[in-house]
This record gives sequence, structure tokens and C-alpha cells, in this order.
Amino acid sequence: MTTDASEAVGFIPEFTVGDRLRKARQHTGLEQAEFADELGISRGTVRNYELDRVAARKIVLKAWALRTGVPLEWLETGKSPRQDGGPDGGSRDVRPKGFEPPTFCSGVWPVEDELAEVLAFPGRAA
Repeated sequence: MTTDASEAVGFIPEFTVGDRLRKARQHTGLEQAEFADELGISRGTVRNYELDRVAARKIVLKAWALRTGVPLEWLETGKSPRQDGGPDGGSRDVRPKGFEPPTFCSGVWPVEDELAEVLAFPGRAA
């Protein structure tokens, strides 16, 4: 009895853009006609997008993402923006390289004589 590696993992369905559009719309609880009215397109257009008969234009995808609350990238590619990095889809760094705030101190303290002078209080010997 041999087992193929793909059988061990199980079947992973491939979702099309239309599948993701339909799932996002259904998540809102709206029917095609109601959703189409909100986007300003016809019900038939929504149906054609969801059946992958017609590729949705970028502006429609943006409106769809905005109305349904799902990431545009997920609608287009099926990938969550969070898979590649931080919560916004970027790197886990706080700031991108080159956007560090200016540093006004070199990080090197003055020599001991200067430090003693700076820290000296009136009436206290350095």
C-alpha cells in the first residue's frame, strides 16, 4: 500500500477570482441584485463576474473589496496580505529601510572630562 504525498495532505480546492468575489458578497448577506445596486452595476454583471465569464475591472474589484471588507489582494490573488509579513502585509520591521528617524546624538558619550563638567552641580567637585 503506497501513499502519494498529495493524498496524505488531502485535496485543496483552487478558488478562482469569481469564487472569491461570490464568497465575499455572500459574507455581506446581500443577494446579487442588492449588491449590484450598491456597486452601481447590473445584477447580470455581478453574476458574470462571480461565474468568471468576464474579468472584473480594477475599479470594480476595489469597490467590491471596500463594500465587503475583504482585502483587495485576496480578491485578486487569493493570498492574504498577512501571509508575507506584518499585519499590513509589509515586513515585520517597524520602519522600512531608509525611513529611520534622524538621530541627533551619535550614541557616543562625551569624554569623561566633558561628562563630569556636564554633570557637575554647583558646590560639588567634579
